[in-house]
Amino acid sequence: MLSSGATLANPFYAPPPPTDDAPIFSGSAELGFTHLSGNTNSQTLIGKTRLTWLTGDFTHSLRGDVRNVSKDGETSAEQYLIAGRERFDFSGPHYLFGFARWEKDRFAGYDQQLSAIGGYGRQLLDSPRHSLSLEAGPGYRNDRLREDDNEQLAVTYTALAYRWGFSDYADIEQEMSVEYTSENTTGRSLTALTARLNSRMSLRLSHEIKHNSQPPDDASERTDNTTSASLLYHW
Repeated sequence: MLSSGATLANPFYAPPPPTDDAPIFSGSAELGFTHLSGNTNSQTLIGKTRLTWLTGDFTHSLRGDVRNVSKDGETSAEQYLIAGRERFDFSGPHYLFGFARWEKDRFAGYDQQLSAIGGYGRQLLDSPRHSLSLEAGPGYRNDRLREDDNEQLAVTYTALAYRWGFSDYADIEQEMSVEYTSENTTGRSLTALTARLNSRMSLRLSHEIKHNSQPPDDASERTDNTTSASLLYHW
């Protein structure tokens, strides 16, 4: 199976519990870059980092993401995300969680968004080959709009994360989450195939979807899709 570092590198909405042999401190860095020249001049940069450390029954996580796409010298996508998360495991499959997340997406119609969510989760599967967890809870979100006043919104949140380790060197992960407010519903999905190259390095192919049912008027689209191939270094 992939090492615990690889397993902890990606799931964030409903991450699995640490294994018995998991290190106290682990992390990962993921980088994807493409450059096209000739008839089309464009470049895409995707960078992600994760830090995880254990304290008794607590799992602490920090996450940072950046995406930047430019074409013919003009930026067409620019996204930033910083988040922190806590998980407390009870005996058995039950756990409590809480996280705070800051997002800035230049082309989504928001100046920035700040969310704080907590609740209850349950580990339905936890085996060397399969892991499945579900979680739900209430939260709060502050949407800072460019032209209007800030929106203070109550959030109802639910999420799942599934991992299938179909070989000793590769696994597939699927994350999904829904955040419902009185103004809109935000759905997120991440599908990733990770193949280990050696004890530290992996190759990851992923597809991410973020859908906002009712974005601000100056947002160009309701749905963002990101397909990427990147190298993942974990420790």
